[in-house]
Amino acid sequence: MDRTIYEKAVELRHELHAHPCLSNQERPTFERIMAFLKENTKNIEIMDRGHYVLARYQSPAPKKGPIAFRADVDAILVYDDIDKPWKSVTDGVGHKCGHDGHAACLSALAMQVDKDGADRDVYFFYQPAEENGSGAATCTDFIIEFGIEEIFAFHSQTGAPKDSVMIRDGLFCCASKGMTVTMTGSPAHASQPEQGLNPSEAIAKTALAVGKIADQSLYKGLVLATIVQIDVGEKEAFGVAASKGKLLMTIRGEIEDEMDLLQRRLEDEAMKNAAEYGLACEFSYCDAFPETCSDPESNNKIKAACEKLGYTWCYRRNFLRGSEDFGHFTKMIPGAMYFISLGEEEEAINVHTPHFDFNDKFIEMVVNIDMELIRSA
Repeated sequence: MDRTIYEKAVELRHELHAHPCLSNQERPTFERIMAFLKENTKNIEIMDRGHYVLARYQSPAPKKGPIAFRADVDAILVYDDIDKPWKSVTDGVGHKCGHDGHAACLSALAMQVDKDGADRDVYFFYQPAEENGSGAATCTDFIIEFGIEEIFAFHSQTGAPKDSVMIRDGLFCCASKGMTVTMTGSPAHASQPEQGLNPSEAIAKTALAVGKIADQSLYKGLVLATIVQIDVGEKEAFGVAASKGKLLMTIRGEIEDEMDLLQRRLEDEAMKNAAEYGLACEFSYCDAFPETCSDPESNNKIKAACEKLGYTWCYRRNFLRGSEDFGHFTKMIPGAMYFISLGEEEEAINVHTPHFDFNDKFIEMVVNIDMELIRSA
């Protein structure tokens, strides 16, 4: 990788880290990225797609099909507790998942392709809202529009020797979604509860049934239903019996269809308990993520790139319970996500924690690997 490109990419990474933007609020980040590409490239077309940015290198003599690389750019609500000049200027918001690094790597790759050229069209895709799962699904249009044939992405993760590249054929990240059960009755004076409809017992019965419904013996793959909040009644309203309650869960599955089955069973249980107490019951969903799978042939290209570059790589034995919306793309076309290890779990500072800061040396690794992927057949 060109040293000047690396140094400029590090500067961009630090600028992005200092100015994090939450999901679906990334416009300032996109403006910084577009200004950077405009200043530092000559042959890269920058396409402002409104809620995302797409940049393109068009080969003068393409010999292979179009390829794309994705970087997510949103930050999260975690305090940035790093003692660095590029510490977040926004209190309580930080790039604690490394998306500042992803964007910097992709920008460095664009600069390297701009400098070296390529024998195929290369697309550089800057995606919003990965953290809440709403981003990728709104950006799939460019895959069809430009006939993209393969797509790659990377992330940092623990679970292997430090700086090694991890790949996994098939499932890499579980499907998941946030599920809210809302039960509504009618209020009454706290001294006359029999005159109202209180959802407390129905909510409690549903919560107690969650473990049985998500019993692993009922499913082929891993399923989880994690209760994240129970909220019944009005806060400190001691004179009024509760009339509305909510049960919030995160549900996830190794197999997306089984997560959907888990959802239906939870809905059936909630409806049954609500009916027993004469309550209205409704459901809402958010933060929905698909299965994210990697294509074995795409992984073989990553493996070959690592071997050519002398980078250590390994197959990850287990899939991640966490989720990634990159799966929306790999359901459409071949592609893969690779991970660069932060180290074994017990020795590394993990993502989504206050002290996490993207490792700038990964920029060179990612650009070198991605350049080999561009050169591959």
